[in-house]
Amino acid sequence: MASDLQQNKNNAIEFYRTAYQGNPREAVEKFVGDQYIQHNPLVGNGKQPFIDYFTRMQKEYPNKDIKFVRAIAEGDLVALHTHQTWPGGEEYVTMDFFRFDNNGKIVEHWDSIQQIPEENENGNPMY
Repeated sequence: MASDLQQNKNNAIEFYRTAYQGNPREAVEKFVGDQYIQHNPLVGNGKQPFIDYFTRMQKEYPNKDIKFVRAIAEGDLVALHTHQTWPGGEEYVTMDFFRFDNNGKIVEHWDSIQQIPEENENGNPMY
């Protein structure tokens, strides 16, 4: 079954939101395929290391927030551009890429994160 691009974008957002807000097991059960390949060097490969990481993040940083700025889908990939606010006022821009299988399930993830600096030479927002 071929995946629907809009549905993949919606699923990537809900997967990320569900895990980020403290329910990574539910996120994996609903949105991840048979395998989960992780490219973030701070998170282990596979489903359980993902669950463990986001469970720890929720315990350590329960008041973090995420806003989804944009989502782009092409082929079997979805890219998410987010604005994250963490306790203490730290803000980050992230870009996450998810690969989907033919059943519309997430099977691979890459990301990049950058802290938003206090000063900005060009005056343009990072999102």
